This record gives sequence, C-alpha cells and structure tokens, in this order.
Amino acid sequence: MLPGLPRAAAWAAVTLAALIPVGLIWTSPYLAGRAPVYIAAGVAGATALAVLLVQPLLAGNYLPGLSAAAARRWHRRMGAVLCAAVIVHIGGLYLTSPPDTLDALMLVSPTPFSVYGVMAMWALVATVALVALRRLLPLRSTQWKVLHNLLAAVVVLGSIVHALLIEGTMETRSKWVLCIAIACVTGFAILHLRLVKSRAARR
Repeated sequence: MLPGLPRAAAWAAVTLAALIPVGLIWTSPYLAGRAPVYIAAGVAGATALAVLLVQPLLAGNYLPGLSAAAARRWHRRMGAVLCAAVIVHIGGLYLTSPPDTLDALMLVSPTPFSVYGVMAMWALVATVALVALRRLLPLRSTQWKVLHNLLAAVVVLGSIVHALLIEGTMETRSKWVLCIAIACVTGFAILHLRLVKSRAARR
C-alpha cells in the first residue's frame, strides 16, 4: 500500500460522492431549452445538497489531515457556502416562476416536495440565527450544541426528502447515493458527538 493512500482514498471518496451528482446535472435532458437562471438554480440546489455531506464530516473532524481548528474553520466556511447556494437556488426559482416559488414558500404549492424544501430552508435560517446569536443566547455550551444538531438534522432530513421527491435535473442513482451518504454521516456524527464523546468527556 502506498504511503498516504488511506487519506487520499478518503478525500477522493468524499469528493466524488459530493461532486459527481453536481456534474451529472449537465447531462440532464431537462436542461434543454432552459434559461440560464433556471440552470443556475438547479446547480445551486445540488451544490447545497453536496455541502450537506461535508458539514458533519467537518463538525466531527473525521476528514484525515485536518486539525480540529481547521475543521471548525472549514465547517463555518462551508456553512456560508450552503447559505449562499440556498439563496441562489430559491432566488433563481423565483426569477423563473414567481407564482410557483411564492406558493411553495407559503406552503400552498401542489408539489409535495416543496414542503420539505421550505422546512429545510427555515431550519437553516434558524441555524444561522443560532450561530450569529451564540454569545447573546442564555444557553450552556451543551444546550447550544444539542439545539444546533437538532436543527442540522431537520435541514438534512428536509433536504433529502425534498431532493428525492423531485424528478428533475439531478441524475437518479448518484442523487440516491449522495442522499444515503448524507443520512449516514449525519446520523453517525450526531450520535458520536452527542452520545459517545459527551459521555467520555463526563467521565
């Protein structure tokens, strides 16, 4: 085995799982004749989904070669990327079809997937507020982390269901692989950080 192969393999696996679904969007027949703003909205949505794979890995510092401080720093940066991607996604959809987007945001859209997308969006907004107001909120560190994890779980669950219910520009198999990977790493990270590491820290 070549030196460094496990580290390279880990990074390659995460990179491919995150980027392949985004790249395969460009092969979708649904893009034919679509306006650039619609394509940008679709790519931004897939990018946001891909970021959800990386976030729990950074939060738990599971990616090899990163220090704990670097992992936390990149977790915050990728959180900003996630917010930007969601804004572009929703903004692009609004420019493409304002009535449909407003119906989705008001939870009166006939498309079931939109409810889960809106749920994930508001959970993300609450997460941003939680992070921004961390020093002002009367919460202990453990309470803040548990609340952050709960909101993250809602973001992930809502986003996965939202993505899987859509028959759109994302290629089906790679989308399912990405969603399963996101669910696994998020569940593992929450259980590990909140149960295993917390219990070990109390001993």
